[in-house]
Amino acid sequence: MPLSKNHIDALIKISGPKGFTIDPEIIASHTSEPRGKFRGATPLVLFPDNTECVSQILSYCNEHNIKIVPQSGNTGLVGGSIPDQSNEEVLLSLKRMNKIREKDALNKTMTIEAGVILSDAHDIAESMNSIFPMHIASEGSAMIGGNISSNAGGINVLRYGNMRDLVLGLEVVLPNGDVWDGLTGLRKDNTGYDLKQLFIGAEGTLGIITAATLKLFPEYKQKNTAFVAIPDPEAAINLLSLAKQISGDSLIAFEILPRIGLEFTIKHMNDCREPLEEKYDWYIVLECATSVSNDLINLEEVLEKILEEAMESGLVLNGIVPKNVSEQKAVWNLREFMSEAQKFEGGSIKHDVAIPVSKIPEFLELGTEAVKKACPGIRPVPFGHIGDGNIHFNLSQPIDMDKQEYLARWEEINHLVHEIVVDLGGSISAEHGIGTLKVDELKHFKSSVDIDTLKSIKLALDPKNIMNPGRIIKI
Repeated sequence: MPLSKNHIDALIKISGPKGFTIDPEIIASHTSEPRGKFRGATPLVLFPDNTECVSQILSYCNEHNIKIVPQSGNTGLVGGSIPDQSNEEVLLSLKRMNKIREKDALNKTMTIEAGVILSDAHDIAESMNSIFPMHIASEGSAMIGGNISSNAGGINVLRYGNMRDLVLGLEVVLPNGDVWDGLTGLRKDNTGYDLKQLFIGAEGTLGIITAATLKLFPEYKQKNTAFVAIPDPEAAINLLSLAKQISGDSLIAFEILPRIGLEFTIKHMNDCREPLEEKYDWYIVLECATSVSNDLINLEEVLEKILEEAMESGLVLNGIVPKNVSEQKAVWNLREFMSEAQKFEGGSIKHDVAIPVSKIPEFLELGTEAVKKACPGIRPVPFGHIGDGNIHFNLSQPIDMDKQEYLARWEEINHLVHEIVVDLGGSISAEHGIGTLKVDELKHFKSSVDIDTLKSIKLALDPKNIMNPGRIIKI
């Protein structure tokens, strides 16, 4: 049944005069996700501004069996931060918890609260003559807590790893209101279970992350980008191998783009233009960067060597090397706007999958063949982080098909693609998480031992199942 007025009043009192809203218009902005696929209902959104307040809220909710849905920037794509339609779940937003706790330049760490926007985290790192290398398309609104809770990936996983690899310590409010203070800047701490790893990628089902200590890296002194046309995905894999061999550890990004995706982006997004005079079926955006100065290593020569050998061996057909930051941004816009551009082409059924890099060409061939057979006229737009095996296998609707009729086939098409992914040793979720979107798929593809272990962990920390219930697994 809907949350009682007594509980609403009690939670409002705990949260304080600026810590809540019952305004339907404001609530509406928090109860649907960017694609509009998930819409929920809640009588109350809470905006705590400190850890103690979060603790009191969870303590009260645990005592009274009130379900809580944590939310950061609401940029997720699997419904994990959207309340259900029952009007029983309270939404807790971390947006007011956006303070810097500590900057430690010598230890190369920063400790910041969960509501810090990712692009602001970049600015904080820059103020310390450092970089924080997590970069995603939604970084202007995505928040650190959500990045951690979903184990975000992005374009630089190839070099720096997922969010899991960038977190040294966490502060987490547990479902019963206890505060686990695991904030630490230590690179080595072998004193029992690494508890922070339980909460990274847990999508708010085990507790609420309120702060994190994150790794920083030396600022770049050189960065060089190339946009190249390639014959096919097989060439992409071989080009990746060649680039790694020549560049050492300076290769930070390696993204694949199909011709159809490029056409959508140029057609629908402002200031996006054809980068090459000729048109090709496939393209790669690659980027090398180093904190070593030009007088010690000339990164421009490294990139030239990669492209020279690639063209000689037929792996690259054509390409450009941007001359300045503005031109680099123009190239990256072709990649970053690709998902947004698909919205203008009607319905898009999306997949966020990971495949062993060596098997990506096989996956693209099998996946494309399967979806075209299942839905004639479907328009595959596979793109993304081919350097780490993460492909966004997005499928635009047939031109002459009704949008809702097409989107009604989402689960069917998802399952078809996921069968191929798993057969090739891949994962049905690379960086977006499970949320509510893939709960049934996870149960289907994971073993009973996997699912039972997940449930055991969930019930050990959250025996009343109040934290983001129904996400990842159903209890």
